[in-house]
Amino acid sequence: MELPKHIHKLYRHWPDHVVRVHSSEKPDLANLPVVKEICNFAHERLSIWQKKISNEPIPYTRDPILQKYRFCNVFREFDKQTIAFHTLLNPLRDDFALWLLNMLYCRMVARPETVESVGLLSFDLEVNRELYDRLMASSRPRYGTPYVFPISTIQKSATPNRERFICEYLPSIMKSIANEIETWRSISVIDGVKEILPMFGFNLNFLWTEVLIDVAYQYPERIDLFAAFPIGPGSIPTMRMVNRTADPVDLAVRLSLIPFDPGITIDGVPLRLSAENWEGIGCEFRKYTNLKSGRGRKRIYMMKSKTRS
Repeated sequence: MELPKHIHKLYRHWPDHVVRVHSSEKPDLANLPVVKEICNFAHERLSIWQKKISNEPIPYTRDPILQKYRFCNVFREFDKQTIAFHTLLNPLRDDFALWLLNMLYCRMVARPETVESVGLLSFDLEVNRELYDRLMASSRPRYGTPYVFPISTIQKSATPNRERFICEYLPSIMKSIANEIETWRSISVIDGVKEILPMFGFNLNFLWTEVLIDVAYQYPERIDLFAAFPIGPGSIPTMRMVNRTADPVDLAVRLSLIPFDPGITIDGVPLRLSAENWEGIGCEFRKYTNLKSGRGRKRIYMMKSKTRS
């Protein structure tokens, strides 16, 4: 299927996902049967997404694990929260510093309803003071769960709670960080995080990884998602299944070189999976194999009422 127009227009990185030609050199992946199993899993997840957005009747799959439990999308760009944040910040794309300030704020709050109700940050202190008051008065739950940062990292700082950190500290530091990022040309997320953390002053590695992915979606000339990408602990077991001795970071880059048709195209050309995509697939495949063996966190997928076929 063609990528839906609203998703195509929302992000500016899609040309990098269709023009890249796969290497003629076969990457050394070691355990090819496992790679095939992972690819089958990814294809089924993509098929479920296509059926869901096409309003096909449920169930979207015959796989009992994928039917019952929740999994992240193969493309993070398809996530409801990511779509919500990028849609909200779309008018700011020509002001990179202001866009970056608010994207970090969005990922820290991790709840679009809160951001929409209290408003966006500014480099104007008075505007941020008013936002702080609205944030403090906002109804609970105020924050979502995906990317909330550990409070312990800021408790001994001059802005020891998350509301003050967001409204006071972020605007004070973000222009210098934005200036740094604007000097980058196609660097990896790993290298980007290494550059940012000393400037930022707080070890929020995971959060900045997420925000730099967002940067890559809108400013692809700055960040290359096909280059070295950090492999989280949830994805490492899958990478070890593919090749026990290879560096997981290198392995994700190798996986991005294999022919993989996701069944989603732009002007008839299939999208390509980046190292970032493969890191996410690795994490979700680990959840899948755990659930098949009766282990892991059981997050039930609550399907909306629809006619079953």
